[in-house]
Amino acid sequence: MLYQWAIDTLRWVIWVVLRPEAAQGFVLLKKRWKVERTFGWFNRYRRLSKDYEVLPETSEAFIYLAMIRIMVRRLA
Repeated sequence: MLYQWAIDTLRWVIWVVLRPEAAQGFVLLKKRWKVERTFGWFNRYRRLSKDYEVLPETSEAFIYLAMIRIMVRRLA
């Protein structure tokens, strides 16, 4: 249901990245690593570490601001 909604509404394809069955210990999963790293960056910002905002639009705006700051610092 979510999968079909994402395709129809957002034109996204959802891939579930699973851990290999034969793997033991730490295994780097490329797509999952990108998402977890980005969430880690967000936790450095106090306003994004907890859900303080009333409106979801405000939370979205702070996420954009945090990503803009991260990218500008990487370009400098």
